[in-house]
Amino acid sequence: MKINKKKIFNDPVYGFITIPHPLIFDLIEHPWFQRLRRIRQLGLTHMVYPGALHTRFHHALGALHLMSQAIETIKSKGHEITEEESLGALVAILLHDIGHSPFSHALEHSIVKGITHEKVSLLFMEALNTEFNGQLSVGIQIFKNEYPKKFLHDLVSSQLDMDRLDYLNRDSFYTGVLEGKIGAQRIIKMLDVHNDHLVIEEKGLYSIEKFIVARRLMYWQVYLHKTTLAAEQMLVNILKRAKELAVNDPNLFATPALKQFLTNNFTEKDFAENPEILQLFSKLDDYDIYASLKVWTDHDDVVLSRLCRGMVERKIYKIRLQKDPFEIEKTTPYLDKVRNNYHLPEKDLHYFAFTGKISNSAYNPDSEPIRILYRDGTQIELSLASDQLEVAVLSSPIQKNFFCCLPELID
Repeated sequence: MKINKKKIFNDPVYGFITIPHPLIFDLIEHPWFQRLRRIRQLGLTHMVYPGALHTRFHHALGALHLMSQAIETIKSKGHEITEEESLGALVAILLHDIGHSPFSHALEHSIVKGITHEKVSLLFMEALNTEFNGQLSVGIQIFKNEYPKKFLHDLVSSQLDMDRLDYLNRDSFYTGVLEGKIGAQRIIKMLDVHNDHLVIEEKGLYSIEKFIVARRLMYWQVYLHKTTLAAEQMLVNILKRAKELAVNDPNLFATPALKQFLTNNFTEKDFAENPEILQLFSKLDDYDIYASLKVWTDHDDVVLSRLCRGMVERKIYKIRLQKDPFEIEKTTPYLDKVRNNYHLPEKDLHYFAFTGKISNSAYNPDSEPIRILYRDGTQIELSLASDQLEVAVLSSPIQKNFFCCLPELID
């Protein structure tokens, strides 16, 4: 039976999205891509914004849609993009996040160390390329920035790529944070290519300024919201504790895939040399974590059970943010309470009270800068072209220090 591969998705952000090529359909249908339906785009942000339940599957399709529009815009301005190159760019953007783990940043800092989701994505793409008889080769070259036309990589990964254009609008939509909404369609219409790199026509300058401001606002209101940060820190500590316990307790409950990552320290080399580990990773999704969290709420270990109850019942860390590092004198009383109330050994006090820091930069003019193209052919880096003070200010990274502790430790 012949399958109709010209499917249409009804997306709440853009309306109808058409699958542009049979290969794209086959990649979407693959179990590794379908896994993205079970991984939330914003991890634990739903604890702050209840509507933030959209998935990385949604985001990948949205980025695919924007890539199709960007390619047509660039072609309409006289730049050659062959059918093979167009398909390669679509493949690269569709699969750019396929290597994300559940609660990506939490797992990258706890049970899967030393290998980024970008590297895992590449490993998935290379494995799929073998399965699909080399049809992903151009897409992989574009993803790795090894293809001769560098502007195609800019569309996939840069400070003005289709990834960012989609997630800002999509995350704004699902969280209800309207400050993050950007004019993605207008930005795409203003795209051009100059000296083999992506640029913005000068009449699109104000749209780009709005894009940078929206990105900063979304970071502090959504991505680095203090409650989201507290929840992520709690999940990181849960997984670290579970990994500590799993070494000496083979009976610690975990789903089969999660147990393998709790009891082993897989490296980037292991992923590259052993296809079974990549296959095992493909079995991990949000449900593995949630199932284990629920069971661990009744574990005998006071650290693991208390932290898991906090996640399940939303009794997460209380968090304080400030510009300067926290003085030891201000955190010592909380550590004393942990020591007295929970009778933990000194090495475990940090699970219930600790400090850390976060930083954010909405735009970095020194790394793949956004360039404005003027009618006379000159191009100027965004922060120099903009007459808005905000862009220059937002180009500087902001760092904040935080202190987290269990809510019952607060008087």
